[in-house]
Amino acid sequence: MCHKRSGSLGFAVLLAGVLVVLAGCEQAHSTSCAVPPPDAGRIFEVIEVVDGDTVVLDDRSEVRMVGLQAPKLPLGRRGFEKWPLADEARDAAVQLLDGQRVVLWSGGADMDRHGRRLAQTYVLQPDGGHLWFQQEMLRLGLARVYSFPDNRACLDELLAAEAEARDSGQGMWALAAYRILAAEDEGQLGNREGSYELVQGRVREATLVRGRAYLNFGTNYRDDFTATIAPRDMKRFREAGIDPVAYGGRIVRVRGWLRNFNGPSIDVTHPEQIEVLE
Repeated sequence: MCHKRSGSLGFAVLLAGVLVVLAGCEQAHSTSCAVPPPDAGRIFEVIEVVDGDTVVLDDRSEVRMVGLQAPKLPLGRRGFEKWPLADEARDAAVQLLDGQRVVLWSGGADMDRHGRRLAQTYVLQPDGGHLWFQQEMLRLGLARVYSFPDNRACLDELLAAEAEARDSGQGMWALAAYRILAAEDEGQLGNREGSYELVQGRVREATLVRGRAYLNFGTNYRDDFTATIAPRDMKRFREAGIDPVAYGGRIVRVRGWLRNFNGPSIDVTHPEQIEVLE
């Protein structure tokens, strides 16, 4: 939020300060990831689509499109079960990207541990405009928002695109495999261990224990669903002006990888993993 400065400054200085602040407010308001920034860099050509969120460019580099996760293909991994709609997601990516010219922009870490570029990806259009690939895949319901603590740019807009597809039952959101799980549904949560899920419910208790935040969604923390925030990750919440204890009593949606530790749980590393619904 932008605030006017106050004090005993002369009128000219005060006016100049107000104008600077207002200009800053306008700039922040107009910033959007729907178009790449002017410093997005060189133009590449996509020569191969690996799956719904990964491509190879004409310089032979591989790009993992950040901010989303498309249904996964085995890609040679022994015993890996193909996710529902993985073929459809790849087909959509082929249609949008194969042979197209793109520009990349990274709002966070620009390389992963596998040596892949990490970027928001924009397809150049005949009219000179750009198609934001991540946003389009989410609108089609062929991906879910997926973020990392070192790559959090554009998430508000991506979450809005995901919600648009979910509300209209597009793609993944029409399948039981991707439905939002109820925090009190212990059976379903137990069956999804090791998978990336969205879990929704009311936080019955939010507490800090030795610097770690626990969001308990039931009365028995040993069996009920819990979201946890490690001490090393609390800084990001403080920087965002969020006290995790304030989640107590609220209905929230948590996204992340389900594991089993004193019941089903999700480790939360950054605020965008938690959406406050009520």
